[in-house]
Amino acid sequence: MNTLFYGDNLHVLRQHVADTSIDLVYLDPPFQSGRDYGVFFEAHVGERGDQRAQAEAFKDTWRWGREAEEQYAEIDRAGGAMATTLRALRSMLGENDLMAYLCMMAPRLVELRRVLKPTGSLYLHCDPTASHYLKVLLDAVLGAACFRNEIIWRYRRWPARARRFQRMHDVLLFYAASAGNRQTFNVLYGYERLAASTLQTFGTKKQKADFASGHRKPGVEEVDTEGPPMSDYWDLDELTERGAPLADAWEVGIIAPMSKERTGYDTQKPEKLLERVILSSTNEGDVVLDPFCGCGTAIAVAEQWKRRWIGIDVTHVAMSIVRERMRCATFEVKGEPIDLDGAATLARAEPCQFQWWILGRVGARPVQRTKRKGIDAAIDGELFFRISPSGPAQRVVLSVKSDPVQPAHVREFARSVERDGAPMGVLLTLLEPSRATHVEAKAAGSFESHGGRHPRIQILTAAQVLQGRGIDVPGATLAGLKKVRGAPVPHEQLGVPGVASTRPSGSSPTARGTDAA
Repeated sequence: MNTLFYGDNLHVLRQHVADTSIDLVYLDPPFQSGRDYGVFFEAHVGERGDQRAQAEAFKDTWRWGREAEEQYAEIDRAGGAMATTLRALRSMLGENDLMAYLCMMAPRLVELRRVLKPTGSLYLHCDPTASHYLKVLLDAVLGAACFRNEIIWRYRRWPARARRFQRMHDVLLFYAASAGNRQTFNVLYGYERLAASTLQTFGTKKQKADFASGHRKPGVEEVDTEGPPMSDYWDLDELTERGAPLADAWEVGIIAPMSKERTGYDTQKPEKLLERVILSSTNEGDVVLDPFCGCGTAIAVAEQWKRRWIGIDVTHVAMSIVRERMRCATFEVKGEPIDLDGAATLARAEPCQFQWWILGRVGARPVQRTKRKGIDAAIDGELFFRISPSGPAQRVVLSVKSDPVQPAHVREFARSVERDGAPMGVLLTLLEPSRATHVEAKAAGSFESHGGRHPRIQILTAAQVLQGRGIDVPGATLAGLKKVRGAPVPHEQLGVPGVASTRPSGSSPTARGTDAA
């Protein structure tokens, strides 16, 4: 059941996820904040316009245009509450970037409602930029009666200079799939202790009796009219012993820069945050769906707590990070190339995605050009290794070529490796190079370590990558090494054979960081 899909989540939901099959949907879509979340790839001079467009994949920006108009028209033709809501929003907002964002979200929310079980729940993670508009859409698709909480995720970070109060929270909109409190819900205790003032207030015999029977202090209004009767309030002794039930304001620290949990993905959320969502709204064996899975925090936590899961993402960078993070789990990957023809099709249609895909399959990451100036244009990716556990990190640089590779390309790349100061370089090619090209690579010499000699310039084809062949580097000490200087380090084999892990599902999942800020 555990499945990772590459592709547009709207298409995947419609084609691959059955009606009423999901217990919990958690989605953390882009926020329409206008930020550029660390684009991993920057188009080289002279590349095609469509390749530059693909490089925008991580830019959190929408523009009103043909695609937004088509999505609006699709919802409008379907009619119903969502169509009425979008018409009203368009008349109010006009045809602008925010409206384009809402038109992107609307059909996806409709599909998520379809796949939820009647006992299921949905949590939409957003920031105050668009949370009020997204709540209107959720009211339209699920019904206002299904709204349960607006959860505030409060975190601390370094304050910014601004003529406003510091922005230190996100919002999680919590909805049930159907009205009437039918959704799965487990009360979580112990995150907060009852304050001394609360104990003092309700501490007399009469107040304790009033509290236990459901009577409140004068002037306190009943808020949850759909909730349990007043007689179902918690007994004071039980609350004192177990701690208060978890409230709707969560103080969870962001992930520390050097935490083992950090993957390098800019919008990564803490596992502790997702634990609260998953433990409160699912039971063991339930199915968790994350349609914008990114670096895979929701599915990693679902795996740890023995929930089944489905993750969807539209970039191969995210897919490679999830592969690395979930390497101890058993799961299926769908939508990625499984043979050379598929790799060639991806290279022709989406050159940037082909680059991300093949880098991820050998355990490398794209270089972040927007953050690191001066990177040689011939270098597309990097990975790290150590000769000994206490030794310095060594960098391997990679270049991806979908066109035929000639000896001149090898010489040019060798010069780039030398300028970079890396001990080794790897050319990842779609096509099998000529014999002369291999001879030129061999002439570059070897890198020597205690484990032997390793070619300084290596050539690895897409066919070899699909067969499970990895990069020849000293790798005996890579186990457990997650990051070097903020960059991810590949796992033991520097490559993932096939499309699914072969380790048993009972293996330990990704290590959880406990040093969040």
